[in-house]
Amino acid sequence: MSQKSIIIIGAGLAGLSAGCYARMNGYETRIFELHNIPGGVCTDWQRSGYTFDGCIHFLIGCKPHNSTYLLYQELGVLKSCEFRIRRGFNSIIDEETGKRLVLTNDLDKLASDMKALAPDDGKIIDEFIEGCKAMRSFDMGLPQPRELMGLLDNIKLYWNMRGHLKCFGRYNIPVADFARRIQDPFLRDCISYLFLPEMPLFLLFIFLGQLSAGQLGYIEGGSRKFAEAVAGRYRELGGEIMYGAEVKEILVEGNKAVGVRLADGSAHRADTVISAADGDSTIFEMLGGRYVDQPIRERYEQWPLFSPIVTVSFGIDGKFPDQPHTQTLLFKEPQYITGLDTRGLMIRVFDYDPSLAPEGKTVVQVVYETDYDYWMDLRQDRPRYETEKAEAAKIVLAKLERLMPGITSRVEVTDVATPYTLWRYTRNYRGAFEGWLMTPEMIKTRVPKTLPGLSGFYMAGQWVEPGGGISAAMYSGRNVIQIISNREGKRFVADVP
Repeated sequence: MSQKSIIIIGAGLAGLSAGCYARMNGYETRIFELHNIPGGVCTDWQRSGYTFDGCIHFLIGCKPHNSTYLLYQELGVLKSCEFRIRRGFNSIIDEETGKRLVLTNDLDKLASDMKALAPDDGKIIDEFIEGCKAMRSFDMGLPQPRELMGLLDNIKLYWNMRGHLKCFGRYNIPVADFARRIQDPFLRDCISYLFLPEMPLFLLFIFLGQLSAGQLGYIEGGSRKFAEAVAGRYRELGGEIMYGAEVKEILVEGNKAVGVRLADGSAHRADTVISAADGDSTIFEMLGGRYVDQPIRERYEQWPLFSPIVTVSFGIDGKFPDQPHTQTLLFKEPQYITGLDTRGLMIRVFDYDPSLAPEGKTVVQVVYETDYDYWMDLRQDRPRYETEKAEAAKIVLAKLERLMPGITSRVEVTDVATPYTLWRYTRNYRGAFEGWLMTPEMIKTRVPKTLPGLSGFYMAGQWVEPGGGISAAMYSGRNVIQIISNREGKRFVADVP
């Protein structure tokens, strides 16, 4: 009997993961990728000897005996990437007063520092730190898809989570709601803008708890090295990637997906199609909106998204050993920076990764939220688009000069990536780099990996995993193959190379 075949749309982490697990389970696979490199959103780019990283800020599950660490092993990440454990999460600075709060992995020190800044908020600070400590042992892995979990599986899941359920129940509230209880204005802003104000508070507890437990890390070499490791695993398993292959249509016969048609007009058939591409493009363009119900329409019309961003990167002649790896500069009042009023800038100093710059030099990168329509309209007028990019770099560099005196004269390379840049390479819906924004309401909603009325078709990636992220994308690919294997009566196999 011949092997069943699967076509996967998109060579981002979800598509590569689906390809790897499909090959482990005996399926013939082909991945069709719009770009000419793997990784999707998980990428970096080179400019005059510098590498500008556009994705990984941290990775979870960086120690053995964690479900996500096993995922990294199965997907070949650890064959070429070595984790470095993060000792801090962020350093938050008030631009006007110069006040600073360092989010360290030492939660007792963090509590002491918070109380020094806000002595009248001692009680709520203790509550905050208690929540972080409660999540130090939490395992964020998703080794079993919810679609396949029966009663006993759910009982086991809740039993294993019994020490964390109280925290989930009590703190499934927006971060902003908790922050409003804080009297000190600076500490209130720190908590509000440390993560995202709309996201559930317990997620912030998880990340700071994981930081404290040594489970948050990074790799040297940038996001593309990480993506290339997974792509390498897929190729070793015998998988095929076709680059520069834009899928324009998912072929359907008798309400069953049977293949894809590319922009060059060629058709490619398979028993099953998995889209790990942008959700809006998949549902409303490649499938023409034919397999949509009311929940899907409401999702794409009403659900909140991660805000689009502008990324301004500088190649710097020199290093900044005294600067934190990550810091957030908060403004007293929102300030306009090409496209939108923003409350602050996130600044990354890449001294910790010498592979991204020539010897003795470094990369400094600034990220801020912006307006999608502003940049997409602006691209129609290319000279003005380039002028606005230059203006963004100028404004950002002036802000950096106050934090790092003399940096302006040391800039060798400048690069500005806008929401249009992201869309051009990934087609991400409205420039949302991680898809749906996780909120307390959405945490309770499971997004189906199939579409109503269409067989032989599945979706993987951030558009079916609210909140997005590296591990969620890779688990999504794994879970889809588990579901396919189960429906075909096969035992799912996951090997460590």
